[in-house]
Amino acid sequence: MNRNELLTRSFAKAFGAQPDIVCHAPGRVNLMGDHTDYNKGFVLPVAIDFGTDIAASLRDDRQVNVIAIDIDNEQVEFSLDDITFDQKYAWSNYVRGTLFALMQSYPDIKGANITVSGNVPRGAGLSSSASFEIALLLAFTQLNKLSLTGLEAALKGQQAENEFVGCNCGIMDQMISALGKKSQVMLLDCQDLSVQYAVMPDDIAILIINSNVKRGLVDSEYNIRRMQCEAAASFCCKKTLRDVLPEQLEVVKQDIEPILFRRAQHVLSENSRTCQMLSALNKRDMASISQLMADSHQSLKNDFEVTTPEIDTLVDIVATVLGEQGGVRMTGGGFGGCVVALAPKLMLPSVIDAVLEQYPAKTGLTPDIYRCTAVNGAFVNLI
Repeated sequence: MNRNELLTRSFAKAFGAQPDIVCHAPGRVNLMGDHTDYNKGFVLPVAIDFGTDIAASLRDDRQVNVIAIDIDNEQVEFSLDDITFDQKYAWSNYVRGTLFALMQSYPDIKGANITVSGNVPRGAGLSSSASFEIALLLAFTQLNKLSLTGLEAALKGQQAENEFVGCNCGIMDQMISALGKKSQVMLLDCQDLSVQYAVMPDDIAILIINSNVKRGLVDSEYNIRRMQCEAAASFCCKKTLRDVLPEQLEVVKQDIEPILFRRAQHVLSENSRTCQMLSALNKRDMASISQLMADSHQSLKNDFEVTTPEIDTLVDIVATVLGEQGGVRMTGGGFGGCVVALAPKLMLPSVIDAVLEQYPAKTGLTPDIYRCTAVNGAFVNLI
């Protein structure tokens, strides 16, 4: 039984009828451009074949009834006329916040019966929350016959996280979940939300390796990094680091705090690398891809200081196997989480064997390895 059949059967069992619609939205991995999004810079995400599925039917009232299949079939019910934060079932706040944001533009939507299931690995930084939001928005758009675009859905998802859930995230996750393209990566300009695409070479695989390092410092250190970037931009008399040119940063190098200089240097150089990465992918220039990903990791390690010894070990293991034939770097917020590698498909067994043999021996940790492909953004499934 595939996931679609499992979801529809669960829906029928819970609500006594087949769903009107089944929607899917993917998770993502970011190939290049970390800690650039909140600095209005560039990111290079790809939608992956892990995501969130929602089965739903329109109600004739304003009630929303949601069952989370993956969380012991927990069930919540609320009215669209009385959306409040749920302290008991934290996952339901993504539903509540997303629909609250949707109603800012479409206040008269009807409620729905919903079952939800996902296979995005939790805690791996592959954006299960954004895929949940985008799948939900697609379902309500279809059920209520709304004219919500992919860009508008991404903005609604971000609003839900920022204003309701309480996560001060950028818009990258929602944009790629809504607007990803099969076999392509997206270059997103976080300043004007314009996008470009590059083709992922057919013989190159996306490999995500979870270090399984407990990420205890992410929230506090993330906020510190944001403040440091804002302080560096302010020192250069600019609103964001996106507006600072490398030569302008060099002018103030002797006067600005060294730690602020390093933080800014990472962001400026990462923006440049991200744009170069798009070009390298289009040319299938694996030597350049390898070097750009290596430089990105070193910048995140030395200038932004968000890697860990375990993450560095993983990158070294993979890089030793790949050489100039592929690239590897940490991805996400840092302080644990995942590395992402672009590797020739023929070399995957060698990479995986090296990781499984060496990483536990060097760190005492067991990695989780996911082979992914680039897929389309959110879509409606056939029932």
